[in-house]
Amino acid sequence: MIKDMPNKFSEVTPEIKELAKKCDRKIDEELFSKYDVKRGLRKRNGEGVLAGLTDISMIQSYTMIDREVVPCEGKLYYRGIDIEDIVQGFISEDRFGFEETTYLLLFGNLPTKEQLTEFKGMLAEYRQLPTNFVRDIIMKAPSRDMMNTLARSVLTLFSYDDHASDISLPNVLRQSIQLIALFPVLSVYSYQAYYHYQLGHSLFIHLPKEELSTAENILHLLRPDSQYTKLEAKLLDMALVLHAEHGGGNNSTFTTHVVSSSGTDTYSAIAAALCSLKGPKHGGANIKVVQMFADLKEHVKNWESEDEIREYLLKLLHKEAFDKAGLIYGMGHAVYSISDPRSKILSRFVKQLSEEKGREDEYHLYATVERLAKEVIAQERKIYKGVSANIDFYSGFIYSMLGLPHELYTPLFAIARIAGWSAHRMEELVNGNRIIRPAYKAVSKMKAYVPMNERE
Repeated sequence: MIKDMPNKFSEVTPEIKELAKKCDRKIDEELFSKYDVKRGLRKRNGEGVLAGLTDISMIQSYTMIDREVVPCEGKLYYRGIDIEDIVQGFISEDRFGFEETTYLLLFGNLPTKEQLTEFKGMLAEYRQLPTNFVRDIIMKAPSRDMMNTLARSVLTLFSYDDHASDISLPNVLRQSIQLIALFPVLSVYSYQAYYHYQLGHSLFIHLPKEELSTAENILHLLRPDSQYTKLEAKLLDMALVLHAEHGGGNNSTFTTHVVSSSGTDTYSAIAAALCSLKGPKHGGANIKVVQMFADLKEHVKNWESEDEIREYLLKLLHKEAFDKAGLIYGMGHAVYSISDPRSKILSRFVKQLSEEKGREDEYHLYATVERLAKEVIAQERKIYKGVSANIDFYSGFIYSMLGLPHELYTPLFAIARIAGWSAHRMEELVNGNRIIRPAYKAVSKMKAYVPMNERE
């Protein structure tokens, strides 16, 4: 009965609604062109405005031919190594790749067998949370939003660290490796607390196992029986590798640079990155893809009819279907045009998992939507570069087939991206020592002060 009572803390009163109208003031669109302001620090063709240098990763989406920008197949490099070669390397050797990839991002080189074994041992040792942390922090006041709980947990870990504010490189590296190791534990435990206390289901808290990889530990911690197939773990591991890093210009990584540049502690910098990643225009996009497909399945009766699918896609663009935002989620990227290399890699293995799960029909539906969406967008929208499926298009489907709850989709992104954030934080501390202050142009009109008794 208490839950059904109005929550005064959350109430938006009529007075607040009226005051909010005063805040709804947009800047004249013509001023953006007049002062050559780049929206989101990007040009119209998707090219980013340079705000820094990084040695951690590189994205290639175009080539220069006769001084003209020509779109090309997307490429992603971690420390100069093609991501496709990295994936092919650990797949061909039948092993997990996330730990090796994390080592590469942090230290700049692929590890030897001995170095990798030592690094895995370090991660296993750091997967232990402080005494009573689960009981005192995670189990109390569980949130329906796992990213909120994850950020809160990271900030709380500051209190358990005797050298929390020390930003010397060895200490920051220690903190970074600890957070990389703990993110899967914090994320899954936060979900288990929500699943039990808010949804009323049984509570399962498994301890992480030293001999398991990061991907295996996630499935072990999450599932009541701790059971999973080799293919499930391998695909989750690959998803982590592909999400681990994506240059310094994406929102959460740029946040890491900006916040780190002020000299603040690791916990504050990573919490800020988490808050950035949480947004639906960044880390939450794969949930939108899954929700969009759920809506599509309700309205498209014949999944083999391209005409029906095309009609639904047109309704999406015309703001007549799903959330009426005018978007086909999972299609298009701020940088890539012809292809997103991460999506290409994932798509090769999605079919295999769909066969194991008996969901081949859904896979074919996804493949059809991917193909038709390119045509529909090209016909309906004036675009300045090509459009292709991004990594969010298939990652949500993979998580769905793995039986992962929607609440963990964005935390899984964070579990992977903490590797890249950590590398960028250390790069900023080593090379920076400056406060990043973007320039803004003030466009306010001058007004005279009016005394109180003369105001209308």
